[in-house]
Amino acid sequence: MRRAAIERLLPAAYQRATGPGSVLGALLDVMEALHAPDEAVLADVDALFGPYRTADGFVAYLSRWVAMDHVVAAPRADAPLPLPVGRLRDLVAHGALLARWRGTPYGMRTALELATGVTGFVLDEPAERPFHLVVRVPPAAADRLALVTRIVEAEKPAAVTVEVVAAPADAAGPPAGPPSPAAPAPPAHPAGPPAGPPPPDPVRAVGRAHVPSPPPHDPPEESS
Repeated sequence: MRRAAIERLLPAAYQRATGPGSVLGALLDVMEALHAPDEAVLADVDALFGPYRTADGFVAYLSRWVAMDHVVAAPRADAPLPLPVGRLRDLVAHGALLARWRGTPYGMRTALELATGVTGFVLDEPAERPFHLVVRVPPAAADRLALVTRIVEAEKPAAVTVEVVAAPADAAGPPAGPPSPAAPAPPAHPAGPPAGPPPPDPVRAVGRAHVPSPPPHDPPEESS
């Protein structure tokens, strides 16, 4: 609040006593200086609550607003985060989407991919074990099993048991063998145009992260 604005709030007798060099005038200058930091914050208050604009130390607090605080083991300002702060910003930015799809394979897989930055999580439901889910973690995320387990426990349906299994390092593909013999050359005039690359999967962007689009049908609503 500027000095002139503060001065206008004073009674007329006090306003006459705020001339240059007066004690009251100096006090108004101090009041203006004290208000300046708070007014600077209020002028850009949206930056406090924007997941990609707020300070690093405030992101863990924002995760509580969107029910993603289970990702942070100890949401204290002095506690190290179990994931890069950029990943936590992505989770906060997608908080509404994850809450809508909580309890579904899409919701769990999306939360895991956003938190780890790794794709390839496999969700299996063994036929011989009803209401049981096996989450197979790709090798690239095997060093974050504690984080993955916390997310799985929070995102799974309440009536389902779950186990988290780290996939072996060679699960990504067969080991490299000797080079195969050269394939025959294609004909000079193919019957049709060459097949191009498959179209990319549609993605849904929120902030800086990209996630696969949800299934075409909305999740079933819970009965009241």
